[in-house]
Amino acid sequence: MDKHKIMVIDDEKIVCDMAKLSLEQEGYEVETFLNAEPALAKLKEEKFDVVVTDYKMKGIDGMDVLKTVRTSYPETKVIMITAFANLETAIEALRADVHDFFPKPVKIKELKASIERALGAK
Repeated sequence: MDKHKIMVIDDEKIVCDMAKLSLEQEGYEVETFLNAEPALAKLKEEKFDVVVTDYKMKGIDGMDVLKTVRTSYPETKVIMITAFANLETAIEALRADVHDFFPKPVKIKELKASIERALGAK
């Protein structure tokens, strides 16, 4: 069986590193990106099962990532994390069909459970 592929996009290297380490321990194949431009380019080349993206980043932000994935890769689930969580942000993300939405600091246990749910929803 092929490993599930997870993409993590966050402008904080520590978040990327922690997610990669934790998710690889669960048997996932994980690629991390510190901004969205190269991540979206990679999505054109390879299929990912789940994209975990930060909401607020320089350049292309998490909502743009979410909208691009929903439009171009509808089978890919998106989980959004943010240090700027508020009701408006959450509602905007949910309306754009985000799979899950977490405030930072995200608990790895919750993130793993969300990824499992996302993969089960395929």
